[in-house]
Amino acid sequence: MAKKIIRARNLVLVLGDQLDAESSAFDGFDPAIDAVWMAEVREESTHVWSHKVRIALFFSAMRHFRDRLKSLKYRVEYCTLDAANNAGSLGAELERTILANPPASLIVTEPGDYRVREMLIGTAERLGVPLDIRTDRHFYSTTADFERFAAGRKQLRLEYFYRELRKKHGVLMDGDGPEGGDWNYDAENRGTFGKAGPGLVPTPAAFPPDSITRDVIALVEAQFPDHPGNTARFDWPVTSEDAEVALADFIEHRLTSFGEYQDAMWSAEPYLYHSRLSAAMNLKLLNPRRVVEAAEKAYRDGRAPLAAVEGFIRQILGWREYVRGIYWRSMPGYLEKNALGAHRPLPKFYWTGVTDFRCLQDALGQTLELGYAHHIQRLMVTGLFALLLGVEPKAVHEWYLAVYVDAVEWVEAPNVLGMSQYADGGVMASKPYAASGKYIQRMSNACKGCRYDPAKSTGDTACPFTTLYWDFLMRHETLLAKNPRMTMQVKNLKRLDDDTKQSIRAQAESLRISLL
Repeated sequence: MAKKIIRARNLVLVLGDQLDAESSAFDGFDPAIDAVWMAEVREESTHVWSHKVRIALFFSAMRHFRDRLKSLKYRVEYCTLDAANNAGSLGAELERTILANPPASLIVTEPGDYRVREMLIGTAERLGVPLDIRTDRHFYSTTADFERFAAGRKQLRLEYFYRELRKKHGVLMDGDGPEGGDWNYDAENRGTFGKAGPGLVPTPAAFPPDSITRDVIALVEAQFPDHPGNTARFDWPVTSEDAEVALADFIEHRLTSFGEYQDAMWSAEPYLYHSRLSAAMNLKLLNPRRVVEAAEKAYRDGRAPLAAVEGFIRQILGWREYVRGIYWRSMPGYLEKNALGAHRPLPKFYWTGVTDFRCLQDALGQTLELGYAHHIQRLMVTGLFALLLGVEPKAVHEWYLAVYVDAVEWVEAPNVLGMSQYADGGVMASKPYAASGKYIQRMSNACKGCRYDPAKSTGDTACPFTTLYWDFLMRHETLLAKNPRMTMQVKNLKRLDDDTKQSIRAQAESLRISLL
């Protein structure tokens, strides 16, 4: 005899990036009369061509969280990707669930994706079920907090928002002022490894797949065989316990050197001194307060220098909160922004890694293999090339959303469209992050052995980054001349004679044609 499913008072919706049993959605949860709803659906892996490791991480973490809730005696309505009745999309799967056994109401912590939030609202309204969207306590600030900060300001700059949050939450403070006397230590955090390289870098803690993860990997390989990525090296934390281990490992072994070398790159060293914690935080396996507290404690205990700790905390307490505010303040139109009028297609090698540009070969190969690249590889290699080439910003956004394991739209879109591609015209970043191949030469070893010379802008051995850099400045000279932070670059452009400029334009056009 089939087990009768009891109608739930509240059906708590848990999305794949909301794996926190302490979230606001569970406030007042009564296991006797409430239930949890979770679903693995194909659409969330195909609306962008998602990396296999990204898909596997989400599904494995979801299944582990499901089992944790069940251990708490919560009733969990969970639909796996390969279930015979899986409707294929979150909206359709939720509708099927509601029609089969209507709850009195739906509860969800505010989604991190505008598209998903609108779908939930629309589904609930169409089916006549009340929907309670609750504040996400995972963050230090709310979207309303950011609106108050933004009100009346002509420019929204990270530094001022970051300072407000430092003061409000008492992070790295000395009385009413910043610890050490300065609010940031960027000047001390621009180190390079030099010709000798980084030496022996501590390997981050790894988390070999357990039986749940192995099942998920098999499912992903069967369902998404043509998607990019290699699941054979999957080693990401998929539980809150794993995430705590990863945090402790970073604090003990890599935080000390993170600050100085956070912008440095080195071939065949994908992680260097970076934390690998962003995915765990974005899936809500790890609370950012735990991360910030652990980093500050390392400084207070004399185990890490202030510059390293402040630089790391600024990425979480500052940058992470800031980009979320920008996203929700700017949606839904933000994804269509294109201030520089860039319309070229994304080069095919972004999906294959096959190119003779060595820096891109390194960054793309690593990305396609691991689903990971650190922030300077993303901003100043893959992102920089797309910016200089003039790629359609939305295409760049969709690529980043697809290939990185930590990509959730609220954090990915502003970083790509605003910071990397300057598509929002300066809403988020104070200038386009345009640079020649000389920057990559200074910050990495990628130029050694590369057939292109970062000092040359024309000729057979000219670095494509350098050629496109000068061409970018020429194409946008009128706009860039109005930006005080671009003054030096525009002055340098004016030093080029007309013949040189014409040669650069011709070489840039030839390069663009070759990449079609």
